[in-house]
Amino acid sequence: MYIPSSSLNWPSSGDCCLWEGITCDAIGYVTRLWLPSKGLSGTISPSIGNLTHLSHLNLSHNRLFGPLPITSFSSLIQLQILDLSYNGLIGEFPSTLLSNHIEMVNLSSNRLHWLIPSSYFQQAGNLMSFNVNNNAFTGPIPSSVWIDSSCSVRLLDLSYNDFSGQVPHGLGNCSKLTTFRAGFNNLSGPLPDDIYTATSLEEISLPVNSLSGTIGNGIVHLENLTVLELYSNNFTGMIPVDIGRLTKLKHLLLHINNLSGSLPPSMKNCTNLTTLNLRVNFFEGHLSAFNFSTRSKLKTLDLGNNNFTGILSASLYSCKSLTAVRLTGNGLEGQILPDIAALGSLSFLSLSSNNFTNLTGAIRSLMGLKNLSTLILTSNFKNEETTDDEHITFSSDGFQNLQVLGLGDCQLYGQLPAWLGNLRKLPVLDLSLNQISGSIPGWLLNFPSLFYLDLSSNLISGEVLKELSGLQALVSAEIFDEVDRSYLELPLFDSITNQLSNLPPAINLGNNRLGGSIPAEIGNLKFLHVLNLSRNNLSGNIPDEMSHLANLEMLDLSGNHLSGEIPASLKGLHFLSSFSIADNNLQGPIPSGGQFDTFPPSSFEGNPGLCGAILLKLSCLNHPPTTTGLVPMPISESSNEELGYGLIAGAVFGLIIGITGGALYPLPKLKFMQHSRYNRRRCR
Repeated sequence: MYIPSSSLNWPSSGDCCLWEGITCDAIGYVTRLWLPSKGLSGTISPSIGNLTHLSHLNLSHNRLFGPLPITSFSSLIQLQILDLSYNGLIGEFPSTLLSNHIEMVNLSSNRLHWLIPSSYFQQAGNLMSFNVNNNAFTGPIPSSVWIDSSCSVRLLDLSYNDFSGQVPHGLGNCSKLTTFRAGFNNLSGPLPDDIYTATSLEEISLPVNSLSGTIGNGIVHLENLTVLELYSNNFTGMIPVDIGRLTKLKHLLLHINNLSGSLPPSMKNCTNLTTLNLRVNFFEGHLSAFNFSTRSKLKTLDLGNNNFTGILSASLYSCKSLTAVRLTGNGLEGQILPDIAALGSLSFLSLSSNNFTNLTGAIRSLMGLKNLSTLILTSNFKNEETTDDEHITFSSDGFQNLQVLGLGDCQLYGQLPAWLGNLRKLPVLDLSLNQISGSIPGWLLNFPSLFYLDLSSNLISGEVLKELSGLQALVSAEIFDEVDRSYLELPLFDSITNQLSNLPPAINLGNNRLGGSIPAEIGNLKFLHVLNLSRNNLSGNIPDEMSHLANLEMLDLSGNHLSGEIPASLKGLHFLSSFSIADNNLQGPIPSGGQFDTFPPSSFEGNPGLCGAILLKLSCLNHPPTTTGLVPMPISESSNEELGYGLIAGAVFGLIIGITGGALYPLPKLKFMQHSRYNRRRCR
């Protein structure tokens, strides 16, 4: 048999039964070919069909590609274990593999497609585990998997494919089934009632489909259930009133549906819960009336974007294991009291888009959370003053692990509070959509880890760009690589994983009162991806040194008083996907070639002195430069559900589109954790 190239040290001759990964029976027939993670590359030869006594075949986690030798599998009548997962195999499902001995099939993480014939399962009577996760299979889920009471399947994983239709009836016949996964497909319709009779089920995972209907109260009969994942569907109705009977339940994820009503009191009996995620639904009721005191094992609580009211529940502070809490987008009110310091393990806290008051008191209380890495208080403390508090300002041990601070869209007035100067390790700061005035203090510009700064839509004045050009994390490769970009407990964005490395290095100072010129030193920020200086009072020329920003993907200089010509060297910014110099006093020809051939006319409009084919003005001779300044118009303000809105969120969205081959558009008003219950984006 031909074996693809690999790092195996097989001799050219001798007894193959002594070779690595090969087991033979007493007669000398090969019974096991066990070569996972051996660096194999190439295709699987049809000669594998000659191993007619083979019972175990494992070629997983290699670099195999090409089609499966479908017809050769018909000779493997003794095969019990087949594992070809994590390769690059293509083609159809090997339906010729009809061995009645087959017990485990794992073809996950390949590129297989077409239909899985129902006849396969009728022949494989001893099949216990079937995993085709992460392929491109289409059509309905084969109903013959559980056509009668002889169903022996224990694990069925069909997730991350393109299966369509409904979840078929008959699942209740699989009395041994413990794991059923079919998430990230195109399934629709209700859950079949007989799913609630498969009493051995420990996991039901059907997220990101188009399933509808209600979650029947019959689910409480699945008393072995530990995982219930039905998020990102269209389920309606209430959580089953007797859900507390599922005492083994550890992970309950029902977020992004249309569920409503109050949380059933019986949930207090789900004492083994470690993850409870109900965000983006229509749940209601006073949160303070819900008893969290029995949730000693609860680590993640996400009730964001619902209709809960009242104050923070005192019983919540008894959940000592909590590491992440998101209550954003509800109607909570009152103050954040020092009692919250009881949550000593808390790393992620988002209380944005509520009605909390007393920012100074909240900061004093929250500084007691020594492990806090993400703090998002956006859209609270409306119209309060950013007064300094001596206890906060001179505290040396508060927020020492903070990585993300979001205080956007609070309409705070006053200057940047001095206590921010203590956050020397902070990588991400968002204070957008406030009324902060004055200049940016020098201590903020010297933060060694700061790579994401959003101060847009404030009243900040002065000439700060030269100082900003010294942000160490955007200048030095060594420091940039040392910035902690570890995983967060929950994702900041709807469409981005919970890792800071997915945030683009960015400076957003748009819609302020900054003056002066753009200094040549701006070219030092060679790790910067997003730069927004729009709608300020900047004047002078665009410095040629901007062409040194080799990683720049978005540049917005619109709505200023810039003059002179567009530097032709900007054509060398090969990653630049979004560019605007609209509404300035620029003149001369628009550079052609490179990325400039991809920008729309709107990127240049409002500069009467500019000419070029894109503006249908081929000559500059009859278009003298204008000397009339343009008054920047404020951008519209809208509420936020996480960090400030800014325009950087649009850039992040554009970055994702760019990766998939589309164009980058920086201006859509996307919000951190933005959700529309009727037009939801799905991350597939």
